[in-house]
Formats: sequence, structure tokens, C-alpha cells
Amino acid sequence: MAKKRKEKKFSSFLNNPIDFTLLITILLLLSLGLIMVLSASSPSALAESGDSYAFFSKQLIFAILGIIAMLFISKIDYRFYQKFYKHAWWISLILLALVLVIGREVNGAKRWIYVTKTLSVQPSEMVKFLMIIFYAGILMKNRDELQLYKNGFFKHICLLAPIIGLLLLEPHFSSSIVIIGICSVMMIMAGCKFWHFLATGGTVGVPAIIGLIILEPYRLRRVITFLDPWKDATDTGWQVIQSLYAIGSGGLFGAGLGDSKQKFLYIPEPHNDFIFSILGEELGFIGCVAVLILFAIFIWRGVLIAMRAPDMFGSLLAVGITTLVAIQVIINVAVVTSSMPATGMPLPFFSYRRNSPVHLTM
Repeated sequence: MAKKRKEKKFSSFLNNPIDFTLLITILLLLSLGLIMVLSASSPSALAESGDSYAFFSKQLIFAILGIIAMLFISKIDYRFYQKFYKHAWWISLILLALVLVIGREVNGAKRWIYVTKTLSVQPSEMVKFLMIIFYAGILMKNRDELQLYKNGFFKHICLLAPIIGLLLLEPHFSSSIVIIGICSVMMIMAGCKFWHFLATGGTVGVPAIIGLIILEPYRLRRVITFLDPWKDATDTGWQVIQSLYAIGSGGLFGAGLGDSKQKFLYIPEPHNDFIFSILGEELGFIGCVAVLILFAIFIWRGVLIAMRAPDMFGSLLAVGITTLVAIQVIINVAVVTSSMPATGMPLPFFSYRRNSPVHLTM
């Protein structure tokens, strides 16, 4: 009898209606992303491999795999993850420790674990999703104490300390900021008081960020470059300046799809973190606004799903995933428009990530 009830419960979840507005938005973003990867990566791919479609082919394969995975995962009852929310914290800790031990160092940072010579994964990307599951579970369990400072805010923010500490050892400052942002939004939505974040952020958070920037010369150079990129236009300011040239030359309607000039080895790897600047050059202000509207629709549908979720765990999962996409979009667009110091933040659904199938966020 119990078995029949379980089957009925699971089958009823399988038959839940799909949010077609969200699905169409995701497919549109992914399609536009593939088109822009093809356009932006052609010169770089030809120069590196002799094949203009080299990067696009890989992105297309992982896009198809991502869609299949999305459709499959959408049929799994999200309450299944609640059983393993504690495991998510430990798995995150192990993955981040593992990358420090066996990860390959590239440009002074250990962020990748190479499975083969051509395939690698970035544990920090997995950790973002694992921390969403963990915080959705722990915040639901402790929901009656969240308005208190010690057992609410302080206790739950301290659970991030080992994760952020390992990320900073890689070092991976941008992922640390994203994870802190996601967990903070989830905590506020769950019931933690906003003024606890303001008070602690002002007295501890801001000085800590300033200290981390000052202690690392490359971070300090990025801040100085942000303030005046033309001061070192041929070195640290080069990428941002070329990005601004690309966006500025796009005008209202753009130069036309495929007609970017800056992608011809002016912007280093334009199909990665600075793909939005190529989009601005080829599709203009109208194209940029259209893409941002699609992201806004994605966020809107994510918020609606969170509001309509039947329980707190499902609501917090939706909040976490929506916040993840929102933060990465905001930071990426801010960087390519020189509205904040440069950091390696991909644009979801658009940026090509070398050897990283995990990063095609669905």
C-alpha cells in the first residue's frame, strides 16, 4: 500500500505543468548564446586550431546535453534533495579541498580538476548549487531561530567560513562573492533580519574585502585599472578599453551579426567573459536590451516560482537558483561596461568555458 502511495506521489509530480514562459526564455537565451559564441569565437578558433567552428561545436554539444539534463532533472521531486542537504556541505568542502591538492595551477590559481587532457571541471561551480541545497535545508530546519542574531544570522553565516576560506586559497574571489551573495539573499528571504547584514557587513565585511584587495597585488591592480583604464592602456587596461570600443561602436542597431572588429584578436578570448561586448558591437543597444529583458523575464519567473512553491525548501531553492543567475549577469555586464573592477565572471547561457561542461548553467 505504501509503495502504491509513493508511486502515485511521484507520478503526480511528473505530471506537474511546465512553466512554458520560463522554458521558452531559457531556450531563447541558450540559442542566442550559441549564435554569439559562433560569431565571437570564429577568429580565435581559426587562429588556435584552424577550425572556425571548434569552440561552437563543443558549446553546441554541451548545450544539447544541458537541455536533456534540464528536462530529466525537472521531473525529479525537489524534496528528494532535502534529504541530503547536510551532505551537500561536506561534498562542497571535499571538492574545494581536492582542487587544492590535485588541481592544476594556471596563471597562479588552482581552480580546475582535469579529468582528461581535454576535459576538466571547476569544483567552485558545483559548490554554488550544493550550497543552495544546503542553505535551503538548514534554513528550513532552523526557521524558528532565524530572527535572532546569534542563533540566526551569526550561526548560519559562520557555516560559510570554511567554504569561503578554501575558495580564497585557490584563489577564487569572484566565486566567493557570488556564493556569499546567494546565501545572504536566501537567509533574508527565509527570515533573517536585514539590519544584521548591514551592521555586520559594515563593521566586518567591507574592511575584510578592502584587506583582501590590498593584500593581493593583482586585485589592487584591477581596482586601479578600473579607476583609470587608460593609464595602462596596453597592459592591464587593454581588455576593458577594447570592450568599451566594441560596445560604443555598436551604436543603436549594431554593426551586424558577424561584423564585429574587436573579436579579431583585440579582445582576448571574446567568446568567454567578454562576449557581451561583442553582442553590443554586433547587435547594438537594441540587442543588449533584448538580452537583458530575457534575463529579467527569467528572474521574474524564478521569483514567481519561489512565491508559489508549496513549502519553504522549494521556495528557497528557487530563490537561490534565481539569485545565482541574477548576480552573475549583473557582475558580468558591470565588468564589460567598466562599471566595476574586472573579474572572471561568465555570462550565463552565453559565455564559452574552455573544458568546462559544468559551466553551462541550465
